[in-house]
Amino acid sequence: MALPSAFRERLEQMEQTRIQRLSLLQAEKELQKSKSQLLAANIANIRSMEQRCLKLDCKIAHQHFVISSLKSQIDSLDSAYLRNLQKFRTLKKEVEGLEELEKQKESYYSSQSCEMEEFKAQVDNFVDECQVQVKKLRSRVKEVRETEHSFHLHLF
Repeated sequence: MALPSAFRERLEQMEQTRIQRLSLLQAEKELQKSKSQLLAANIANIRSMEQRCLKLDCKIAHQHFVISSLKSQIDSLDSAYLRNLQKFRTLKKEVEGLEELEKQKESYYSSQSCEMEEFKAQVDNFVDECQVQVKKLRSRVKEVRETEHSFHLHLF
């Protein structure tokens, strides 16, 4: 019976080893399952992060487009500003030229007006002198006629 007891002992030992191995396998299986779940969660997080990165890349691309559009508008406005500034400068020079012409015209008209006033004064003086001379001549003519009339009266 010694054999069966050693056999039994050996069987019990094998059974314990088998149970230990099954327990270890179960623990390993649980560990692998836990690792798989953790890996799946990490993969899901990575995919979620990738999607967020793609969305951010889209937003960044859109912002670059907006920036480019705004830069284009700024360049267009700068160009329009420079054109308008050049027009303003040209018009300002024209206005300054016209103001100078206006001053020259006023000066010319002022001098012409003075000359006309002087001429008018001379004409008025001439008219006055002529009227005085006409009066004198009329008076002289009257005297001559009176003298002639009295001469004719004396003759007849």
